[in-house]
Amino acid sequence: MGVVTWYLILFSISLAFLLLRAKAKTKKQKKRLPPGPPALPLIGNPLWLKKSYNSLESDLRRLWAEHGPIVMVHMGPQRSIFISDRRLAHEALIQKGAVFADRISMPSKQHNILGARYGPLWRLLRRNLISEVLTPSRVKTYTHGRNWVLKILVQKLESESVRSDDGAVTVLESFRYAMFSLLLLMCFGEKLDEEQIRQIGDTQKKLLVNLDRYSLLSIIPTIAKIFCRREWNDMVETKQRQAELLVPLIRIRREKQGKKIVNEDDPNFVFSYVDSLIDLRLPDEGDRKLTDAEIVSLCSEFLDGGTDTTSTALQWIMANLVKFPKTQQKLVEEIDSVLSAERKLEGKEERGFNNIISEDDLQKMKYLKAVVMETLRRHPPAHFVLPHAVTEEADLGGYTIPTDAMINFLVVPMGLDEEMWEDPMEFRPERFLDRDEELDLTGSREIKIMPFGAGRRICPGLGLAMLHLQYYVANLVREFEWKVRDGEEVDLSEEWDFTTVMKNPLRVVLCPRSRTK
Repeated sequence: MGVVTWYLILFSISLAFLLLRAKAKTKKQKKRLPPGPPALPLIGNPLWLKKSYNSLESDLRRLWAEHGPIVMVHMGPQRSIFISDRRLAHEALIQKGAVFADRISMPSKQHNILGARYGPLWRLLRRNLISEVLTPSRVKTYTHGRNWVLKILVQKLESESVRSDDGAVTVLESFRYAMFSLLLLMCFGEKLDEEQIRQIGDTQKKLLVNLDRYSLLSIIPTIAKIFCRREWNDMVETKQRQAELLVPLIRIRREKQGKKIVNEDDPNFVFSYVDSLIDLRLPDEGDRKLTDAEIVSLCSEFLDGGTDTTSTALQWIMANLVKFPKTQQKLVEEIDSVLSAERKLEGKEERGFNNIISEDDLQKMKYLKAVVMETLRRHPPAHFVLPHAVTEEADLGGYTIPTDAMINFLVVPMGLDEEMWEDPMEFRPERFLDRDEELDLTGSREIKIMPFGAGRRICPGLGLAMLHLQYYVANLVREFEWKVRDGEEVDLSEEWDFTTVMKNPLRVVLCPRSRTK
């Protein structure tokens, strides 16, 4: 082969390389990633690597002031994008919902709704939960369960008040116990005893508190078994304990189905979430049924999703009713007005549960809903929506959103937007009564608050959560006058504990209300 030929070959290769490099450079120049603090390759920003999400908000406010409402932070090798603007949230979650509905893949979270990638499995699991458990007609069948739990809750509050040296009660743990008991009934169809409830609750709490650590261990199991032996064994033991507690409950429901004991016409029968999972099949995985371990994962998700969030929101609502007694009195007047009109009670009503506020009554209590909505605006239980990811590169706010980034939408800034809310720091439920139309919590038309997220990944239990909050607030306010001891005040400072709770838990004096109407 001649010299000229070699030169031509080398020239062609060099030209091709230069063209490819120029094309790549041009493509790179077109990408404009969101701004943020400087980062080192692979390590990211060392200062941010040590931070947990709950400690980020003050730093993020500084970054938004400097860069605008969308910023990117390198937390180790992971790129995390944080968005505070409600318009950008609407563009991403509603207008471009299909693109922004993915999750970063986590091996330990493939067969549940929260962690599944956006696709057929996620659709199947979510559709099953909504159609089998969370439809209005199905939720109505759990009315007796809500009444049962209300009695337990009131009795606990009364007994703790009697045992207390000064008559004051710290209410959060009672709220958690009540919500967890109700969700266990909905999940497994059985009214469990107190010991079972506490054992399952303690195990679920441990898994929840260690969620990030256990997830990291699950990603690198081979390394974790060697270098993090103690942590690995702790995770394995906790998950084994969870299986020991939950699998027998699953098998009880499976045996009842196999023996055809299940009869939905039986007034004592409770259709459970597990009942809907036992015969569920996965078409994309050989049409197989779910394993016990996968059902445990879905049950765990169901229990966690509605316990801490609802009990935390319930504490915030009651804290504001205590802090603002005029609001509490106005709510009491609405409740009495609705009940008097509905039931036309005569004489003195016996104190007790002969006249629990029903779910039909709640529909007529507009101020009650306004109190709940205002609390969710001011004190959303979760300050971050669970991280999203994009199915393909997308543009948002003039920036390129890469497929490997975790996308975080902050809830609090949207509820405090001064363009949308007058005097946003003030607690004023009346703002929700003065509107021309009822605020859409789904954000489909416009995002104004998003305590349940928005778009395709919106919390499927939104309707159930709103029902539970209104039901328990109304009945607890009707049962007791809520106030603090003389000389004490309600402290609305916040603290992170999976959800954003009160730094100093609500401690109240409960005075039974007179029932003379």
